Amino acid sequence: MDVAIVGYGTAGQALAVLLTRDGHRVQVFEQAAQPGPVGAGFLLQPSGLQVLWQMGLLPQVLAHGAAVRRLYGDTPCGRAVMDMRYAGLDARLHGIGMQRGALFALLDAAWQARDALHVDSRIVAIDDGLRRVRDRHGRWHGPFDLVVATDGSASGLRAQVRGTRLDRPYPWGALWCLLPHGDWAFGDELRQRYVAARKMIGLLPVGTRPGDDEPRLSFFWSLPRDGFDAWEQAGLAPWLHEIEQMWPEARQRLQGVGMQAQLARASYRDAVLDRWYRGRLVLAGDAAHSMSPQLGQGVNMALLDAMALRDALRGEAAIDAALARYQAQRQAHVRLYQFWSRWLTPVFQSERDWIARARDLLFKPMGRMPGGRGHMLRVLSGTQHGLFGKLPLAAEFIEALAGRP
Repeated sequence: MDVAIVGYGTAGQALAVLLTRDGHRVQVFEQAAQPGPVGAGFLLQPSGLQVLWQMGLLPQVLAHGAAVRRLYGDTPCGRAVMDMRYAGLDARLHGIGMQRGALFALLDAAWQARDALHVDSRIVAIDDGLRRVRDRHGRWHGPFDLVVATDGSASGLRAQVRGTRLDRPYPWGALWCLLPHGDWAFGDELRQRYVAARKMIGLLPVGTRPGDDEPRLSFFWSLPRDGFDAWEQAGLAPWLHEIEQMWPEARQRLQGVGMQAQLARASYRDAVLDRWYRGRLVLAGDAAHSMSPQLGQGVNMALLDAMALRDALRGEAAIDAALARYQAQRQAHVRLYQFWSRWLTPVFQSERDWIARARDLLFKPMGRMPGGRGHMLRVLSGTQHGLFGKLPLAAEFIEALAGRP
């Protein structure tokens, strides 16, 4: 088929690789003049890692990423709020902290048809037949047998599907940057520190990236969206002093940060759709299901979408049947994560102090309850499928992840 992919983020890149390998003629339209990663780092879960294994990219991911075996969060007074280890599911399982630039480079190198990438080509319209797209320069492209919108949480094509139930920005965002790993003591842990639900710091080992062999940490600081301007006007000094009081070890990691421009801003949306496709237009990645970053599933969901759409197109002769199969499979997985993401966000990002006090007292004990611990770990690892199902992990993948291919 002739396929248009709108957006060259993780979902768009993975789809370009998978569909090109299946013999489809793929063209990708990217709004940036120089495509590249957006953001500092993320945590690849076993669910997303299995997709990269199926794509033959797991060795490169393991070479650049950092194995993360524990997620730990506490308060400045030392009260442990969260303590979760992948070993509770399987001693061989772990996540991979990775720089966005590293995954972007690996997926980019895996696509063997870069001449089909149209840069500086933000798609602003699609025709009534949902088969031709128009870029911001007024040029029409197509017709295509299939148009896949992977243009992110603020998708310009989402409304054309006419299935949006909810689409709103989250009131909280974050500041991000990459820092040298140095002698950071927690090399296989995501570490977070909380002051009620109003302040949150996180440090995640994210390894190296092609062309840069220095291991890095991804730093993030939670901030209300309407607080970005006040933070910028106040300058770095009071903010760094606040971090010193909250987490001295994190402040030491920031020695090389001398200007606010070194920190990137991130904002998030909550988009829930009853329908992911209409005609020859289908959504994937954040365009189909953007959510809060509390569960850290964005990149993993994008990879799962790409593989599911590839498999549906392989398994069904008719496009309508393939898109229906893709939607049914992915919605069953996504809905649970959107539910938990929506309900966990005020627990970690809000001004409701009573919720934070309850979290500090109950969150860790709940993880020890029969059934509760396993459910929480499956949600963390991306392997919970609906209320009672599990996303299967291949034995060969688990062995490869453990370093025993």
